[in-house]
Amino acid sequence: MKKWLAEVIREMFDVPGCRSVIRLDKEIRRPGQEPVVETRYYISSLDPDKVPASRFQESILSHWEVENCLHGHKDRFCDEDTHVVKQDWGVAWTLLTNMGLSLVRLLRCGERTLQEVREFSSLFPRAPARRLGFLG
Repeated sequence: MKKWLAEVIREMFDVPGCRSVIRLDKEIRRPGQEPVVETRYYISSLDPDKVPASRFQESILSHWEVENCLHGHKDRFCDEDTHVVKQDWGVAWTLLTNMGLSLVRLLRCGERTLQEVREFSSLFPRAPARRLGFLG
């Protein structure tokens, strides 16, 4: 962590709460491929003199958990990043996609992934209707 860099970001980019900058080098290994190293930078309002490095790590992991669990599904299954909607429709679109993902999670019963839930539900629509209480 570089405290001087946090000062530069605060001043140059008008980020008043920036107290620390964290550099994270992540090595990604995929079968059959050479390892790839990605460097990511994070800014934080936490004071690096008062907070242990483990707290920064927890914060970064929590951020990516949300990204991978919610936004990743919304991007993958709802193409959320490709939509260009007017501002008033954007709120409605977000509400509808959140509702859809919540329903898919409620319907999960033995399927491992949300895609499997969607495929099963489209092939056998009576089963999810029964799970939601629409059929006896």
